[in-house]
Amino acid sequence: MLARPPLPSQDLLPPGVPLALADLDSMPDEELARLLQGKDGLIFAAGVDDRVVPRRPAYPFFYQGNVAATERLMRLAAQAGLKRAVVFSSYFLEFERRWPELRLAERHPYIRSRLEQEKAALTAAGSQLAVNFLLLPYIFGSMPGRAPLWKPLIAYLNSWLPWVFYPAGGSAMVSVNEVAEAAARALERGRAGARYPVCAENLTWQDFLRRLGKALGKPKPIVTLPKGLVKAGAWLISLGHRLRGRESGLDLVPFVELQTRLAFLDPDYSAVELGYTHTELEPDFVNTVRASLPTMKEDNVPKQTSISF
Repeated sequence: MLARPPLPSQDLLPPGVPLALADLDSMPDEELARLLQGKDGLIFAAGVDDRVVPRRPAYPFFYQGNVAATERLMRLAAQAGLKRAVVFSSYFLEFERRWPELRLAERHPYIRSRLEQEKAALTAAGSQLAVNFLLLPYIFGSMPGRAPLWKPLIAYLNSWLPWVFYPAGGSAMVSVNEVAEAAARALERGRAGARYPVCAENLTWQDFLRRLGKALGKPKPIVTLPKGLVKAGAWLISLGHRLRGRESGLDLVPFVELQTRLAFLDPDYSAVELGYTHTELEPDFVNTVRASLPTMKEDNVPKQTSISF
């Protein structure tokens, strides 16, 4: 396993898992090629996501982190004789295909980089290296030493406000354990060039917030915001980015059109194709809450039991 230092926790990996700590971007080709020698396959779970707001223009940053890095790794892997590879990608690619009228790759540098990443990986791999792609939605779970990306939302739900204000729409969601199992099966069984959307459940934002509120022990009424008001807020955030000379990987005003739709996936397609089982989200909702609020006493977080959906 190759990871960027420092490791968030010393006991993160089971004993016996070989680990090299290095920055992939600064590692010479020769050193990376030596690490790849003798391996059968690889899973590329690095890159940069849409939370990063780089300096304008944004696309060169996302190109370097997602496209160029993937092309280089797949090229060296093919040269080293590896046979199979899995690339972690975004479920936005599914909606780029499904809803062409939104022009997602054209409008959003991050989504464009994911589309170009796919093309670069397949070109670099050639016929020798069979590469497939996991299209990942919102992921829940926790990692020792790292705060979940959901920490700001949990803080909002935990605030003094008596209501929760949120847009309409919804999303596919999955647990970190299911992603791990899907990745292992994709490495073993995935077809070259295939996309595998990974989804445990599809939830409206309202249902999602209710379940997070239950895990938090603070259920609150949820008020759905009008789309126009959501766009006004997105415009103000974008204005702040421009004034600081920065640009988001997602153009926030047109992104509202995607955010307020039901961005749902077929939960069973990839599970059947790859042969993995679904993992319940509820325990990872609880783990996400606990990791987001480390000062909360464990007794204050409701214990969860098996739930049928």
